[in-house]
Amino acid sequence: MAGGVWGRARGAPVGALTLTALAEGIRASQGEHMAAPSKDPEPEPELEPEAEPGSEPTIPPAAQEPCSPPHAQDPAPGGSRQVHALVRGLLVQVPSLAEGRPRRAALRVLSSLALEHSRDVVRALLPCSLPPDWAAAELWRSLSRNQRVSGQVLVQLLWALKGAAGPKQEALAATLALGEMLSVSGCVGATRGFYPHLLLALVTQLHELAQGPGSPDTPKVWAPSHRGPPRSHTSCTVEALKALLTGDGSRMVVTCMEQAGGWRRLVGAHTHLEGVLLLASAMVAHADHHLRGLFADLLPRLRSADDAQRLTAMAFFTGLLQSWPTTRLLREEVILERLRAWQGDPEPTVRWLGLLGLGHLALNRGKVRHVTVLLPALLGALAEGDARLVGAALGALRRILLQPRAPVRRLSTELGLRLPPLLDDARDSVRASAAGLLGTLVRRGQGGLRVGLRGPLRKLVLKSLVPLLLRLHDPSLDAAESSEWTLARCDRALRWGLLEEVVTVAHYDSPEALSRVCHRLVQWYPGHVPSFLSQTQGYLSSPEDPLRRAAAVLIGFLVHHSSPSRISSDLLDSLFQGEGPTRQGVRSWRGGLGQLQSDPEPAVVAVAQVSSQQVALLARAQRCRRGLRFPGVRLSPTRPARPPPVYPDSPFQRRSLAGRWGCPGPG
Repeated sequence: MAGGVWGRARGAPVGALTLTALAEGIRASQGEHMAAPSKDPEPEPELEPEAEPGSEPTIPPAAQEPCSPPHAQDPAPGGSRQVHALVRGLLVQVPSLAEGRPRRAALRVLSSLALEHSRDVVRALLPCSLPPDWAAAELWRSLSRNQRVSGQVLVQLLWALKGAAGPKQEALAATLALGEMLSVSGCVGATRGFYPHLLLALVTQLHELAQGPGSPDTPKVWAPSHRGPPRSHTSCTVEALKALLTGDGSRMVVTCMEQAGGWRRLVGAHTHLEGVLLLASAMVAHADHHLRGLFADLLPRLRSADDAQRLTAMAFFTGLLQSWPTTRLLREEVILERLRAWQGDPEPTVRWLGLLGLGHLALNRGKVRHVTVLLPALLGALAEGDARLVGAALGALRRILLQPRAPVRRLSTELGLRLPPLLDDARDSVRASAAGLLGTLVRRGQGGLRVGLRGPLRKLVLKSLVPLLLRLHDPSLDAAESSEWTLARCDRALRWGLLEEVVTVAHYDSPEALSRVCHRLVQWYPGHVPSFLSQTQGYLSSPEDPLRRAAAVLIGFLVHHSSPSRISSDLLDSLFQGEGPTRQGVRSWRGGLGQLQSDPEPAVVAVAQVSSQQVALLARAQRCRRGLRFPGVRLSPTRPARPPPVYPDSPFQRRSLAGRWGCPGPG
């Protein structure tokens, strides 16, 4: 009978009464089928509510996921076909129905049908949603206006999104439907009980899409109501995620992600986990009412066999450790042991997330007692080859130093051999972070430095002076600014009174200011002058033109202000010819000022000639020139005084704000 009614309806517009009669016929047919003798149907599993703030989270077993497909709604084959026919008829007829009561009546038919047959309605509507059009979007939005209906439909869409055996197109259609439904005001309230699961499913899908092949045949969707080019599966997922957050009152999370570039990172193949970390941080700050449910839902996923699900869960878990109330859901020892276990994982990404987690633990107050356990893992990571791991370790160590009762003396000793090489690391981010960590260490230990109680820290500062001075000319702006900040901390802690000179060198590359800095260093640390010169010589072979030039200038001023008795003839010979001193029977080879006189950069050649003159003058003052030869350098036998070196202006780009804004420089 129902089929007959539908057959007659194809030739003419279907009114609300006809659609209602058809729906009643489907219910009657379904009721007759269910009335046949059979076993008791399996009850539909109820959705577990989120953990309340005062209770411990319950971890649902894998067999009882809140998004499991409800078996109680398995329809009779005839009823399923009738539901599919009705949904497709609505898609055709709704656009032709007048606004107002006729259209509302037709949409109520769909809602009442979805209340009892949500699985069939979703299965019928999903294939008709690609490419999306106005009618499909209208039907999905109509299902959002009733909490009971929208809750059941959202669960079905979540199951389709996870797509245990479904095609990729079905996941795309489910994502579009979620975006349409969640954009309706009040619909997100129906996700209570599975909100964390839905959020994690969308974020995990972004991971899978980011790691998938970006082939030209990747399906894109477009609707007449959309402006601009067709939207990809990724952009639809992002829009659904934004709608989920906004509808829950977490608009600030969306805003923070936009300001921090989190959405762009979240869809990147190599930056997805960084985006997850930013999302977790934003939720800790602005959506803490969901953190307990998320934390509980994450724990079983940490051991998932699926890489996308496991890594996304690890990144979320790491970010949520910034919330002190959330971390209290597990014993600190359990969290710490888990993070330490990640350090032994062969995958660098897992070790990186573990280091970030250790840093977040150090950030929370009351965790200082765990520093003795954290430090070995963090210090060991400084030797890693992955820049993310080294950066995470440096960041975690800095957070430890910001805590009360930070182990400044121990870190000064441990970093004495580990930190100076990182100041010259080939990776820009590592150089900047290493310089920043040294500045933080000096700031925390400045009280002891002033009274001479920080022996290891004082040695570390003196060992790092030359790299910091030369890195003021680093091509990386972050590394240059970090070096300037650290030198300012050293100036304050050791009371050098050279802050103005350091800033002038950093922003204007002033030879006069650098000369005053070298004069003070030679006066205060005469025994370290050979070490300063030997360190600077290593930069004469730098591939960066600004560093080679800066090293040659620094050698010239250090030699000019030094006493002849403080520098050996072997060191002077090495500075010019480029052959380093013998160490443990092995002679090291480094660049010399003589070699720089044939440098391809004219600015480097000019300063190398001036500095070579200073080396030759100091050699004559020592009265030990017998074993030294400086070809091309003319010395006046009648003028014993050593004139100061005069260097031409640097042709390299300066970082002065004055030049940037068109303001005149000093002088």
